[in-house]
Amino acid sequence: MTDPLRTAPAAAAAAAAEAVARLTLDEKAALATGASWWTTAAFPHADIPAFRLADGPHGLRLQNDERADHLGINGSAPATCFPPAVTLASTWDTDLAARVGSALGRESLAHGVHVLLGPGVNIKRSPLCGRNFEYYSEDPFLSGILGTAWVNGVQSQGVGTSLKHFAANNQESGRMSVSADIDTRTLHEIYLPAFRRVVTEAKPWTVMCAYNRINGVHSSENHWLLTELLRDTWGYEGVVVSDWGAVVDRARALAAGLDLEMPSSSGLGPARLLTAIASGELDEKILDTSATRIAALAHKATPQNPAHADHDRDAHHDLAHEVAVRGAVLLKNDGPLLPLDPAAGPHIAVLGEFARTPRYQGAGSSRVTPTRLDDALTAIAATAPAATVDFAPGFPVDDPDGDVAALRAEAVHTARNADVVLLFLGLPPSFESEGYDRDHIDLPSEQIELLRAVTAVNPNVAVVLANGGVVRLSDWIDAVPAVLEGWLLGQAGGSATADLLFGHANPSGRLTETVPLRLADTPAHLEWQGERGHARYGEGLFIGYRHYDARDMEVSYPFGHGLSYTTFAHTDLRVTQDDAGFDTTVKVTNTGSRAGHEVVQVYVGALDSEVLRPVRELKAFSAVSLRPGETRDITLRVAREDLAYFDIVDDAWLVEGADYRVEVGASSRDIRLATTITVEGDTYADVPDADSTIAAWRTHPVGGPAIDRLLERVRETMGDAYPQEGSPRYRMIADMRLSQLAKLPIVPLDFTDVDKLLAAVHTGPGRN
Repeated sequence: MTDPLRTAPAAAAAAAAEAVARLTLDEKAALATGASWWTTAAFPHADIPAFRLADGPHGLRLQNDERADHLGINGSAPATCFPPAVTLASTWDTDLAARVGSALGRESLAHGVHVLLGPGVNIKRSPLCGRNFEYYSEDPFLSGILGTAWVNGVQSQGVGTSLKHFAANNQESGRMSVSADIDTRTLHEIYLPAFRRVVTEAKPWTVMCAYNRINGVHSSENHWLLTELLRDTWGYEGVVVSDWGAVVDRARALAAGLDLEMPSSSGLGPARLLTAIASGELDEKILDTSATRIAALAHKATPQNPAHADHDRDAHHDLAHEVAVRGAVLLKNDGPLLPLDPAAGPHIAVLGEFARTPRYQGAGSSRVTPTRLDDALTAIAATAPAATVDFAPGFPVDDPDGDVAALRAEAVHTARNADVVLLFLGLPPSFESEGYDRDHIDLPSEQIELLRAVTAVNPNVAVVLANGGVVRLSDWIDAVPAVLEGWLLGQAGGSATADLLFGHANPSGRLTETVPLRLADTPAHLEWQGERGHARYGEGLFIGYRHYDARDMEVSYPFGHGLSYTTFAHTDLRVTQDDAGFDTTVKVTNTGSRAGHEVVQVYVGALDSEVLRPVRELKAFSAVSLRPGETRDITLRVAREDLAYFDIVDDAWLVEGADYRVEVGASSRDIRLATTITVEGDTYADVPDADSTIAAWRTHPVGGPAIDRLLERVRETMGDAYPQEGSPRYRMIADMRLSQLAKLPIVPLDFTDVDKLLAAVHTGPGRN
């Protein structure tokens, strides 16, 4: 028999409403709150089943209810630990992100999980955020595209996702209550676009509200965020779920648009709803609406297809290996030192505890129990059997009692006579986690001291980094010829690292965040974490590369950077426009001797804009695989809507009529080709009034020509004394209010002229 809730959306909604109509008020209140840590309430008499949620997003963290937690404290069932978002994003590969999502969906099915909690698309406002390993990028366009691909992959398997953390969860310190104080334009252009894209293009089954406040209002109680924007403007029809424990007042949250409170509140949430309804504070129809959404989701998620109730662990491990290979970023390779030749029988010193005990994922609610775990030390020995491989741990990891001096001396001795040193450095697990932020971006001092001691006896050092957030490189990178940024590589990271070091794989990862010279250079540095419960986003639009490019600041490595064992050329840039945007076509050639991936990046910047805008913004990209000598035409689409800025006067998106510089390159600082196109702006303009400035009047399609005709009278009266347009004196006239100008006795205008102008603009095109 066909389940009516799995048919057409209208029929499913009607059937869900009928099911909810069979519930008592008490039962509806209970349905709107979790029944346990991970499950919702079931009401068999109304044909409403329970469904199970579980942590993600880089792997399934399935716990039983007896040992449940949302901080990654207790264990979970074994599952594939894919590389976290920081690494997956560095592939810049939407197909790969979708394949990972699909694999996660299959594992969720096998474990009886109906909604996987992810992806996290919050912006990396500062490298200090303790949860940056779980987010994609400093750039909202890249985050939105990758998040959309991941959600589509998971949901293709009949498993729901939970887009999080909505919104502006950009720091962990004080995350339960801090207010992210963000101006309207910055909120819309930086911190909301990734959510908007995933919601409108992938339709996630749930959206998870954040803990923090936005401009003083808790996300869980923010009617503008959860209803006016998410549902009324973006058209979202799914379930809004709270982050675990994010609800402050259950009645206010429900009225704001939060459907499902998680986890169980031990009866407090339902009791609060019942009291609010009884007192008239809350309309029962609001509860009915949320209960209907939850009932529809319950039937959409269950029952599952038994044909998809298993997965291939080895295949998923291989996929994790592929992501790890593709996500590692070769930052530097002088010489080139890498790749090493495994057949040459080199004497290799492998230094650093992370080679033996891998740091492969972050800490907190996304911590996965892997199905297996590769380490680099074992993989290096297996990959280069002809080599002599010596190991020394070099430094203690999260051990205050470790003998730093003895470990360093052993490592220096091991390195002294080696042909090459592979030095594994990174951040200890305690340095970055959900729940707290980092204090600095430096590597531990004992690791820097080890590096200096080792390079003093052997300059042939390749550093392999393991870290979930950016680390400072500028104080030591000149001492080594090669650096491979491994981020956190998941359970197959050890073998992936060996493949990269010995050239069995070609590095192709690209940075999704800028590596600054120092923490003080970062855009949010002076405002970071805030004070007295408020974090002021005073840097505005200028986050990440937008900040560094606007100030022409030197960085260690720019957004989009990444080297390869081959080289690529970009030629023959062509741009073709239409009403919906433009296509950018470029020839890309692999000019080297190895197959590899190039990430083609398209940046766009408005020239001579009337509003403050970044120098360039990422608007399209593609990861392209090319054989040696192969040339391909790559066409990348830039949608017209992605050229818009958010107009704070009209509270709407506006495409500005202007010349736009279109740049194609290998990073935000490695622009290979550029051209300029002219884009026709939106035809509507703000309707001016009597107190609008002359400059504002001149931007209106009707008011502009009309005001110019009136100003002609002024020119005739003043003669040569009338300032030329564009001169400093002309600005005085442009900045005057129309009503002010009409009052001046020397100006041949009066309020009859003003009234005629007002009538003209209110009957012509314009936005009201």
